[in-house]
Amino acid sequence: MSVYAILFDQTLCVGCRACEEACQQENHQPPHQAEGLDAESLTWVEDLGDENYARHLCMHCENPTCASVCPVAALQKSPLGPVTWSAERCIGCRYCMLACPFHVPRYQWNSPNPELRKCQMCAHRLAQGRPTACAEACPTGATTFGRRRTLLREGRNRIESDPETYLETIYGRQEAGGTSVLMLLGRTCGTAHLPANVPPYDLPRLTWGVLEKLPLIIPVWGVFLGGVYWLTQRREAVARAEGAEKGEQQ
Repeated sequence: MSVYAILFDQTLCVGCRACEEACQQENHQPPHQAEGLDAESLTWVEDLGDENYARHLCMHCENPTCASVCPVAALQKSPLGPVTWSAERCIGCRYCMLACPFHVPRYQWNSPNPELRKCQMCAHRLAQGRPTACAEACPTGATTFGRRRTLLREGRNRIESDPETYLETIYGRQEAGGTSVLMLLGRTCGTAHLPANVPPYDLPRLTWGVLEKLPLIIPVWGVFLGGVYWLTQRREAVARAEGAEKGEQQ
């Protein structure tokens, strides 16, 4: 189980978008109002109407399916909680986009050097003992940061003390085997537009169940992907060399 997590309380969110602004600043992005999760918006506050809001970001699964299908380990689960992505390893296969049960990862389709984009849960800040930028910026306490077990206990206490306000379950407690982003949803807030049919168990077991039935294909596929990775790195090295040569000639 991960150490840290984020708790979002839908009933406390006022739609100020401070979390969006803090996320953009922390990731060195130009300021903009997110209209959904995309290559430039790693978190999004959705206006549900009637002064109700929902927040969307990577759920940082305890046992992430995206990491289980990645052939080059570009996605990994940190012991601290975040699911992080490495540009150096990624070969752009985008299997993670297909595998994510929460439909989160986005790809920079219009970039000459495209990257996978998703919330990294401020892994660099956590490594320094600091909370996520979104939790630090939230003025109402709708987004808080702390140890996962502590936030689960806090969520249960809020539900038990005010059952008329909250739905009975904490979203993320068991979805996909549990996540490092937990959500308290209000009874009167309407839908939060979160996937409702996510199984209550970690999905990589299904991945390995399929792979075990393909013992002859896996080695060949691994060699193929290794070749693709080498060709990608070689192409980038050649491009850099050509660029340097042109610069010297000028």
